[in-house]
Amino acid sequence: MPQRLSNLRVVDPVLTQLAIGFGANIFGAAEALFPLVEIDTEAGKIPKFGTEHFKIYNTLRALRASSNRIQPSDIDGFDINLDEHDLEYPIDYRESAEAAFPLRSHATNVVTQGIQLRREKYCADLAQNAANYAASNKITLSGNSQFTDGTNSDPENVISDAKDAIRAQIAKDPNTMVIGHSTWKVLKRHPKMRELLSTASKRLVRMEDLQDIFEIENIVIGSSVFSADGTNAVSDVWGDNIVLAYVPQKQQDMERSMYDAA
Repeated sequence: MPQRLSNLRVVDPVLTQLAIGFGANIFGAAEALFPLVEIDTEAGKIPKFGTEHFKIYNTLRALRASSNRIQPSDIDGFDINLDEHDLEYPIDYRESAEAAFPLRSHATNVVTQGIQLRREKYCADLAQNAANYAASNKITLSGNSQFTDGTNSDPENVISDAKDAIRAQIAKDPNTMVIGHSTWKVLKRHPKMRELLSTASKRLVRMEDLQDIFEIENIVIGSSVFSADGTNAVSDVWGDNIVLAYVPQKQQDMERSMYDAA
């Protein structure tokens, strides 16, 4: 323990401006797919509506005839129960007194990023688990259909088919895409993607290019990493894949349906 206090002492005023360590993690992909929603209680029920508003009804009514009454579907729902997540960073008053750098600020950053990373990893595992999707809502590329095959693969066509699959399920086009970091490295260099650029200059595909080509307004690169306890080796939280989804967006001063976020 005396070594701990010794490590906290920095006497060189120049070196106090420098530090060795990992930079801050990059989050945002989880929030894009799973926006935070505040509720007043730790449990509740989320209503789940059917497709009755997509049915074609007989609306023609003769003079003085009865109204064309529909048979409303039952409103289903599912229960939610919340868990608490927290982290604690112990600081002895002697450590705080000896530290030549803002130890409390460091501790705050560590626990804050720790909670954020736990959420990012949980959401990534949920979104990337193929078992959570119906057969019609997932595809595994193999052979020359993989994006690493710049000659035979066609990313734009793959995404177009995926968008159609989502629309067939929920009657809405996807508006959100999360791309794993390793996939993004391949995608921005793909020759067929670069051919679709409106400019004649030779450059890599940019984020705004993807938004135009795929017609997806919200595209996020999953760049966060994690390490196993006791090691410095890091791995990508978001793997070699692309996740497409429709995520209701919060709207201010705009008319919205009951199915969109407030």
